[in-house]
Amino acid sequence: LLLFPEGTRFTPAKHKTSLEFARQKNLPELKHHLLPRTKGFTASLPPMKGKIPALYDIEICFKEDDPHKPTIRDLLLGNPVVAHMYMRRIPLEDLPQNEHEQEVFLREMFERKDRLRDSFIKTGDYFATSGVPRLEPFELERRINSLINIAVWVVVICCPMVYYLIKLLFSGELLYFSIGASIIGAFYLLLNKTIGMSEIKKGSSYGTNTPKKND
Repeated sequence: LLLFPEGTRFTPAKHKTSLEFARQKNLPELKHHLLPRTKGFTASLPPMKGKIPALYDIEICFKEDDPHKPTIRDLLLGNPVVAHMYMRRIPLEDLPQNEHEQEVFLREMFERKDRLRDSFIKTGDYFATSGVPRLEPFELERRINSLINIAVWVVVICCPMVYYLIKLLFSGELLYFSIGASIIGAFYLLLNKTIGMSEIKKGSSYGTNTPKKND
């Protein structure tokens, strides 16, 4: 189960709304995250008991001065994108048992994540000013298996698609040409839409209104 307790992507407008809500409810004010919505988190825990051994707290950062941003556009262009990940394993039995304590636990987790990100933004290091015990970093090597996997699926899926599209476009029939051109146009529009969704400046308006309750 992959859970994003913030509920939406971070933007300055959403962050302002989150801060206002935190002040109203006397909750922690976060500098680099939105206040987590606790209901999804607390509702997910009971069914996990006896089935899921641990919860993983993950924080991912990208350096602001990196020439390439973590967007689908840069990935499609083959630009190298470097992610810096902090991961903490929390055994499920170590989590609080009642809902109120679980909500407090989640908020404290996000306070901790906020300190980690603040330290990374200022120093390029998660631990320099966060007060979180230092872990020795390691870099994952590139795996040839990933390249082989992508290459095989490109051959299996894309080659037949391209072959039939070329046949449609050069069939000499206006109807078939129109069908082929429509498929290419639809794919282009869908791709642009997907790329736009990965950019923060084109994020949704969800979360811009102050919620009536912390859910």
